[in-house]
Amino acid sequence: MGCSKSLFPNTDVEDTAENRKVLVFCEKYRRAVEEKDVGELLKLASPKYYEDGGNVRPDDDYDYEGLRDFLLNQFSKTTGIRYEIRYRRVSRTETNRVLVDYTFSTAYRIPGAEKEEWRHKRAENRLELIPDGESFKIMSGM
Repeated sequence: MGCSKSLFPNTDVEDTAENRKVLVFCEKYRRAVEEKDVGELLKLASPKYYEDGGNVRPDDDYDYEGLRDFLLNQFSKTTGIRYEIRYRRVSRTETNRVLVDYTFSTAYRIPGAEKEEWRHKRAENRLELIPDGESFKIMSGM
């Protein structure tokens, strides 16, 4: 009989001190999204942040300034956000990056032509983190 690994509650992530540190950081990110805390989201992002849009088209890529523009202009128009995360895996690369794979489910209100509309989305995502002192910075995935 083999030993089973202990998982964090409601996740698929092994309960270790290193993973706990990562998930505590990711929960700061999740709460900042729900609270629409643009200042906190920008603090969590690396100045070298880069998003490639998940495809080969360069027209939807953006850096830290593009993230800042999105958060201040489009994201800030939402009037309510619910953002739930199911953490699937935490892994580390040879270059000391931390990859956090998760499933998210979100509901948010945006201004519509006649009234506010609720939108819903469920998808897989990955946050790419780099160590930053005792914490992390987000390199991509916001």
